[in-house]
Amino acid sequence: MMIETAILGGIPLPALIIGPNERITLMNPAAVTMLGAAMLGRHHAIALRHPEVQAALTRALREGEASVARQVVPGPSQDAVHRVTVTPLPQSAGVLCVLEDLSEAEQMGQMRREFVANVSHELRSPLTALSGFIETLKGAAKDDPVARERFLLIMEREAGRMNRLIRDLLHLSKVEAEERVRPTTLVDMVEILRSTKATLRPVADTSGVMVRLDIAEGIRTQVPGDADQLVQVFQNLMENAVKYGGAGGDVVVRLTQDTLPKSAALRIEVIDQGEGIDPQHLPRLTERFYRVDSHRSREKGGTGLGLAIVKHIVQRHRGRLHIVSERGKGSTFAVILPLE
Repeated sequence: MMIETAILGGIPLPALIIGPNERITLMNPAAVTMLGAAMLGRHHAIALRHPEVQAALTRALREGEASVARQVVPGPSQDAVHRVTVTPLPQSAGVLCVLEDLSEAEQMGQMRREFVANVSHELRSPLTALSGFIETLKGAAKDDPVARERFLLIMEREAGRMNRLIRDLLHLSKVEAEERVRPTTLVDMVEILRSTKATLRPVADTSGVMVRLDIAEGIRTQVPGDADQLVQVFQNLMENAVKYGGAGGDVVVRLTQDTLPKSAALRIEVIDQGEGIDPQHLPRLTERFYRVDSHRSREKGGTGLGLAIVKHIVQRHRGRLHIVSERGKGSTFAVILPLE
């Protein structure tokens, strides 16, 4: 038994031995952590209840047949998925059962499938429109200058939409690749916000929105950061506030002192006076391609990737993103960046 215990302990995955009496006779530390020490000596059906796993264990114990089963355990946020390898032991001594956690791989696979489906959906509409207009311009509208001009404007808009989508996809890919590398160069957030405000002035003037900077006195405004990425964060947040914050209102960008668990921090809030966002949407705003109002977002040139990019950049800077909104009372997007 000592040899079996040592061998089982050397397996990095949860592993257990089920004896001929169908009870669990041995568990390695990983299996104890997963199933609990109380399962030792109990019938295997108490610990491993999934029908497919039970069928595999029954075949192994009664017929000596090795097999692999899939076990799915529902969870509060996501299901736990395990590949269960069942191997009969020599001389009818029972079976060895090893559980491999596939939850993360399954989740990543699902994310990839959803991502491809979303990108395909986002590109299909403008490509269909472009193909249709090209066909019309080659045929019925070939000698109609008024129709040709109107179609060309629409084609330009749809091509711009695809260009923005591809640009944001490249930005997102780059940010994700660099997410584990924390920036160390000090940048001044006041300079970044002032330059971003100046860049967005034509958009704000067109929307009839005033962007105001509100900077608390006597605070440190330099943070370790990637200047280009931080410009991208606040350009996205300020542009969203201008576009969706309601014509004729003010957008306030406020800098104040704050704290994070391991550092003093700088809090930058982008506050609008728009119609606000319903609470059920708030947890999903930073998901890729998630939109509160898909039609309105596309009309204003949104790709559905902006807040996902913001989230990854803030995470790269070891910061926090907080979103507070109430229907009819506007929204506040707060970025908290560590000063150290």
